[in-house]
Amino acid sequence: MSHPNPQYGQDPYGQQSPPVQGHEGYEATSQPAGPPPTGPAATHGGRKKRAYAGQAYEFGAGANADLGGQQQAGGAFSGFSTQQDAAGYPQGGYQQNPAAVQQGPTPLYPGQDPAAGGYQPPGQAYPSPSVGGVTQQFGQMDLSQKPVAVPAPAQGQQRPPVLNQLYPTDLSNQPLNVAELDYPPPPAILPANTSVTPSPYANCPPKYVRSTLNAVPTTHSLLKKSKLPFALVIQPYTSLHDVEDPVPVVPDQVISRCRRCRSYINPFVTFLDHGHRWRCNMCNLTNDVPQAFDWDAAGQKSLDRWQRPDLNHAVVEFIAPQEYMVRPPQPLVYLFLLDVSYASVTSGLLATAARCIRESLDRIPNADRRTRVGFIAVDSSLHFFNIPRDGTENAQTSMLVVSDLEEAFLPTPADLLVTLTECRENVEAFLDKLQEMFQNTQNGASAMGSALRAGHKLIGPVGGKMTVVTASLPNLGHGKLEMREDKKLLGTGKESSLLQTGNSFYKSFAVECSKQQISVDMFLFSSQYQDVASLSNLPRYTGGQTYFYPGWNAAREEDAMKFAKEFSDYLSSEIGLEAVLRVRATTGLRMSTFYGNFFNRSSDLCAFPAFPRDQAYVVEVAIDETITKPVVCMQTAVLHTTCNGERRIRVMTLALPTTQALADVYASADQQAITTYYSHKAVERALNGGLEAARDLVQGKLIELLATYKKELAGGSMGGGGLQFPANLRALPVLFLALIKNLGLRKSSQIPSDMRSAALCLLSTLPLPLLIQYIYPKMFSLHDMPDDAGTVDEKTGEIILPPPVNLSSERLAPFGLYLIDDGQTQFLWVGRDAVPQLVVDVFGYPDKSQLKVGKQHLPELDNDFNERVRAVISKSRDHKSRGVGSIIVPHLYVVKEDGEPGLRLWAQTLLVEDRADQGVSLQQWMGMLRERVQ
Repeated sequence: MSHPNPQYGQDPYGQQSPPVQGHEGYEATSQPAGPPPTGPAATHGGRKKRAYAGQAYEFGAGANADLGGQQQAGGAFSGFSTQQDAAGYPQGGYQQNPAAVQQGPTPLYPGQDPAAGGYQPPGQAYPSPSVGGVTQQFGQMDLSQKPVAVPAPAQGQQRPPVLNQLYPTDLSNQPLNVAELDYPPPPAILPANTSVTPSPYANCPPKYVRSTLNAVPTTHSLLKKSKLPFALVIQPYTSLHDVEDPVPVVPDQVISRCRRCRSYINPFVTFLDHGHRWRCNMCNLTNDVPQAFDWDAAGQKSLDRWQRPDLNHAVVEFIAPQEYMVRPPQPLVYLFLLDVSYASVTSGLLATAARCIRESLDRIPNADRRTRVGFIAVDSSLHFFNIPRDGTENAQTSMLVVSDLEEAFLPTPADLLVTLTECRENVEAFLDKLQEMFQNTQNGASAMGSALRAGHKLIGPVGGKMTVVTASLPNLGHGKLEMREDKKLLGTGKESSLLQTGNSFYKSFAVECSKQQISVDMFLFSSQYQDVASLSNLPRYTGGQTYFYPGWNAAREEDAMKFAKEFSDYLSSEIGLEAVLRVRATTGLRMSTFYGNFFNRSSDLCAFPAFPRDQAYVVEVAIDETITKPVVCMQTAVLHTTCNGERRIRVMTLALPTTQALADVYASADQQAITTYYSHKAVERALNGGLEAARDLVQGKLIELLATYKKELAGGSMGGGGLQFPANLRALPVLFLALIKNLGLRKSSQIPSDMRSAALCLLSTLPLPLLIQYIYPKMFSLHDMPDDAGTVDEKTGEIILPPPVNLSSERLAPFGLYLIDDGQTQFLWVGRDAVPQLVVDVFGYPDKSQLKVGKQHLPELDNDFNERVRAVISKSRDHKSRGVGSIIVPHLYVVKEDGEPGLRLWAQTLLVEDRADQGVSLQQWMGMLRERVQ
């Protein structure tokens, strides 16, 4: 029987009983088992609901339909809560022992008022060190509530805290609920009174430092037996601008450090001798408290030390005194290397880049008015520009052309780098004219390697950033590259040669740059082969980043807008200059390996000529000797010069409990941090040993973990051939499969080596929340989303997203509309049987055949559904709400299920649970794991 298209509020199913309201406000066909509904009411402000189902609609069909009555995520173990906390983060996660938990909400940063943003001082001062502290447990802290009563320990002994419980779950018969990917990690449960103040901020929040293990084995042999990695994922900055994520600053330049291990004073030290001395929590040495520690020099009065930020906050910034500087703080320097060859001019790249720099001059950090800029244009020669100061008589910018590429000399070195404040008008006039100077060029050559050397010579004495914007393969002079792409090698064992550098110049030159405090960022735009594998070495060793725009053309509005927005955000980002990063730890622990974009200057010091705001780093930790303490600490310090010329040290201190029990280690493992660690390991293996070796590494590790868990913790037996794993690691098999299927590592003969190399750059630099989404993208079902999805949550002010669904084509109803988003690209999938009313409401076309596919913006139409779909697309792109800095604005591609095959296949590669190309489906993967483990 054919229904008329159901309108809002009509019952399309005739006079059936009304659908039952499921928890979280989706329509469900049956009342869910488990707790009573807690979600928002179904009708959102009395809005009528339109069901876009047409004839294909079955009662309760569609990807979101079964969510109403779904089991509580995780199934076999109780204690899961998928409610959201005040900050909008999923709350709960894995149940802890009630004796170890202070009940209450779990904000991302404990005690944080989402409305206030950033940090807040603790509610009360800590009167004296003898006051009984509070269980310092990240993620379970709510000072307003009384802790659960715990039986008193025997006189004179302190009872150790009960760590996270191990909840086994059977992976075979219970599909992953993808909402679990957003749960916070298992908390680090510390003994009472571990920190010297009861501040809820005493331990480092996971958005800055996450450990793969939140309970640390006391011996190397226990760690080895667990087969789990012990590593830190470090993201010292969580936004592009300090004002968006302020950190407490210690302004008085009183920096107390341990004489022996050089750790900074932090909330986990202990005071002795009436507070005159302090014992280091890393190496146990007793140090004197500096005289000025309790004195406010500015106000000339004594200070309450318990109010000091460095004793209350795990993440602080110290303003560094003179002895932390090798030379006076350098000014911020941007040297732009702009490709002016035929490819760059005809694609509109030169004009767009020049206009964008001109429009962003106000956004470039310049608070101290010392920021300097310079420009080199590159084709077969190098073009330098001598920009006079504003107000100079007959001031004309002169172009000086140097055609000797072997030893390019600097024609007038003093005038090629200018102070932006003094030459602002002339810089603008120069950028306005730049396109005209080269608009008739026929020159197809690019001597970018020689330009880089000239730039090195120009800014070497000060240091700074070289920003390369190019649409050509460097084919002249230093660092000359050949066209290496060979389709016959793709998908074979020899493919890895294409991922190696094609000219040793790029590695050796990058090391030279690092020594001179020069960082290189690459913006690559070629429509042909560009050898990303070689060029990405420059950012890799200088703390920069590679941004790749394949097939870009300014004539497409979406292309021009994306680059302009990203380049402008890139220029506005506050970077740290002349930075070094070091991680110190409790005696017995050692930082063994470092991953990320920087130069490893000594065994434990990472050097960054410029410290970016949109990258994360992974540090592997070795256990060298038995640890006897109940708590270990790891302290990350980043010494840097801010954009406005202040030398600062950002210090992040993470404390974790220790354990001798393998069960505790597994129960406290963080699946997202583990995936991030193996993403970096796999990239390293791919570049050194090839793609097959990288995929084998990931697969072999997973089998090893499942087998170890089965043998050591599941008693070796599995009833009914199941596959057991702890609840907190349930997503690991899916994440590892998704990692193997990622563009960077996937087995395929269809992936150009430039695309693959760019993907490997992302896999080794993205901050954790964006990396997990890049590996396992988000998919939202839009045609049947809950009534409040796409509206603003009155409590948080944030747009509400629909619940994510699994990346499987089984979830794609033929009449549906879906958003698939990996953080770099968004696909709006239109099913082949999408009803006309849906196409009208979202796209404004009466007939689906009129709907264009490919890159586009959604039109702004005057109807509620179009507004909500646009809100969901925009919210899905919102990096700030996830606590990460990023300049990326994903392209939106409209894909019709019965439309252009290439586009459809590309979108389908993100459905990582499906079988595709040469990859297995999730069912096949789980079956293979089960066989290998048994």
